Amino acid sequence: MSAEPLLAHAPWLTAGGTARVLQLLGSDGEEARVVGGAVRNALLGLKPGDIDIATTALPDEVMRRATSAGIKGVPTGIDHGTITLVIDGHPYEITTLREDTETFGRKARVAFGRDWVKDAERRDFTMNGLSVDADGVVYDYVGGIADAKARRVRFIGDPDQRIAEDYLRILRFFRIHAAFGAGEPDRDGYLACIRGRAGLASLSAERVRMEMLKLLVAGGAAAAVLAMAEGGLLQALIGGVAYTGPFSTMIAIERELGLTASGTRRLAALSVAVTEDAKRVAARLRLSNAETKALDSMGHRWWRLATKDEADARRLLYRLGAERYHDRVLLGWARNGGDVTSSSWRALAELPQRWTAPKFPLKAADFIARGLAEGPALGHVLTLAEDAWLAADFPLEEAALASIADRAAARIRRTQKT
Repeated sequence: MSAEPLLAHAPWLTAGGTARVLQLLGSDGEEARVVGGAVRNALLGLKPGDIDIATTALPDEVMRRATSAGIKGVPTGIDHGTITLVIDGHPYEITTLREDTETFGRKARVAFGRDWVKDAERRDFTMNGLSVDADGVVYDYVGGIADAKARRVRFIGDPDQRIAEDYLRILRFFRIHAAFGAGEPDRDGYLACIRGRAGLASLSAERVRMEMLKLLVAGGAAAAVLAMAEGGLLQALIGGVAYTGPFSTMIAIERELGLTASGTRRLAALSVAVTEDAKRVAARLRLSNAETKALDSMGHRWWRLATKDEADARRLLYRLGAERYHDRVLLGWARNGGDVTSSSWRALAELPQRWTAPKFPLKAADFIARGLAEGPALGHVLTLAEDAWLAADFPLEEAALASIADRAAARIRRTQKT
């Protein structure tokens, strides 16, 4: 065990809502500390992110003190000792110290206590088992400080036991390593993940989706996903072939273009070759409607993009819209040999930045004026005219538009006569 004043001057800890909560719950015989990811992040020089606080005070006492101080308390997980306090619109998750008395996945039976060591030992990774008090003293019962400095993601205690308690920790092992680790994954942890991979099938799709999308956008995602593939861990998650080459290329393309990492786009590169793949992955991970549509669009005939010229690309951009077009081009690029410096693919990807598709200028009134009655034929003629307008490369001159309208109307009349 070590206790060092490593965060004695951290402004996020000594002022504002965090300091107020620690003072509220760390007096009159009780103690409170910030725990988990915020401590880890601060030691790594990163923003603390969400701030979780553990306390010796029982849930009823936490609520009583919050009410007395005029702070809103929400019993978000009171059966497991968790209450959310809201200060100036910012939520602070407060959990009473606890230890597992019986574990069976996410439904562990817990007992409240006052032992900080046991509370730390029930957590997943050593760098997540740290806590810090209001004075900035960091308490380490599991070797987390050394592991954080070495950027080594290591399970607390027996890796097999930690994983058996919750198989989502397999995904978390790779996600935390991708975000905060360095070098190869911890070997003992990696082998334990492989031994426990059958347990991934027991996880809910929603939990897997959440962890996967976080993992895919982490800084070290390419190496972490490759390690997962080599360990036979991806089949159970995406239910099909994992395309690690295009996935790594997609990451490189995003960086080449200065784009924000997209979990959905990277998921497509990893798992989608055709639209049938998109449907399978969407069902497997229970993706949102927006995510499902995005994957399906990216997987639709992306291979045709390699032969498209600028005029073809403009028509596709018009049909898909800028976002869908851009994502499909990037998937085609990622699957087309891995040349992230390709000038032709870059030109296709950057088309929406230099060209905005005009709106189709012809209206129903233009065809009513040409003698067509309202009804199904009117919709048909508009479609014919729009196709002709696209084929002519978006003309806006009155003469060109009149010619397109005349030809479309004449074609409909011929069809009606036959």
